[in-house]
Amino acid sequence: MKIVVIASLAYSLVNFRGRLLAAMIDNGHEVVACAPDSDPDVEARLREMGVTYRQMPMARTGMNPFKDIATLLWLTRFLKRERPQLVLAYTQKPIIYGGIASRIAGGARFYAMVSGLGHVFSDGDSRFLPLVRRIVSTLYRSALARAQALFVFNGDDEAEMLRHNILRRRTRVVQVPGSGVDLTHYAQQPVPEGPPIFLMIARLLRNKGLVEFVEAARMVRTANPEVRCRLLGPLDLNPAAISRAEIDEWQAEGIIEYCGETRDVRPHLGAASVFVLPSWYREGLPRTILEAMAVGRAVITTDMPGCREPVDVGRNGYIVPPRNARALADAMLRFVHEPRLAVEMGAAARSTAEERFSVERVNALLLATMGLAEGHMPRQQRQHHVPAPALSAGLPCP
Repeated sequence: MKIVVIASLAYSLVNFRGRLLAAMIDNGHEVVACAPDSDPDVEARLREMGVTYRQMPMARTGMNPFKDIATLLWLTRFLKRERPQLVLAYTQKPIIYGGIASRIAGGARFYAMVSGLGHVFSDGDSRFLPLVRRIVSTLYRSALARAQALFVFNGDDEAEMLRHNILRRRTRVVQVPGSGVDLTHYAQQPVPEGPPIFLMIARLLRNKGLVEFVEAARMVRTANPEVRCRLLGPLDLNPAAISRAEIDEWQAEGIIEYCGETRDVRPHLGAASVFVLPSWYREGLPRTILEAMAVGRAVITTDMPGCREPVDVGRNGYIVPPRNARALADAMLRFVHEPRLAVEMGAAARSTAEERFSVERVNALLLATMGLAEGHMPRQQRQHHVPAPALSAGLPCP
């Protein structure tokens, strides 16, 4: 079977979906992946797996109608030319324009994966947000009208999409435990000894809870100067973005240590005692939380869709109210006052990752739902295929 996978970032094809693409290839399918950026490292890794890569025109952010129409036209022509039997799209714009293009081109079963509803469906102060939300809801509704199934990472997103009339009652919705995590690649590491080191990994956006993390770090370090608070993640072109100047100011004040960005978070997770994600963004099920748990790190996160799902309060971490720096600081201070908690909860976090969030479990569910796994497809489609090579570890942190 020929499959087209549509993404908004090339790197996500190997970082988030690499094992899924490899499983498709291993089950005898032909896979063509599309994203808007050119990334030679990613393209080389996809070629090694047997995946064909095509760069497409798409603005990841913004709502320029001319650029979005160009994306739709390109995808429509592309699907008519490639004639796939199945299209899988994930994240907002690929779902919207991939779904509409699939309806126009015809001939392919369309599946969508909502890995989080994102900025448009998060709380915000912009007076234009309700209008943008209505526009996006209308586009989503059109894209998903004939979807074979919609994959969601948490039940709250399904409820929100029903509330905005995005989904039809008959639309098949399948909840999966996030993107899954490779438990071998993200092996358990011992919690370092000494004063706690708190690590936040996220795009540098206000609605990821970055300001709250800094405020909480200031409170904790004022009383306990030996505690360290680290931040890892890229700057982002987004209405909610934090500027580099603000990051530099926080560093100069001695509140946080900014570690830049990286394609391999494992050394940073290994050097940390506790993982923190105080997001008030509409997450799906944050991959960073799953990676932290796999490495054996306790988690402090917010009572928000997606974030709260993996956390068993008091066993593998704590949940705090969103946009509440004082509550976040109090949770961090528990690990300062009781150092054993990081070790005990870290071990429990690893167990949670093993029991619920392995990438093999997630991919088996996805493949079975789409009829792509051996035993779930017509006999004439089955063929032997050499397994794809393992993905490389990625680039080190600068």
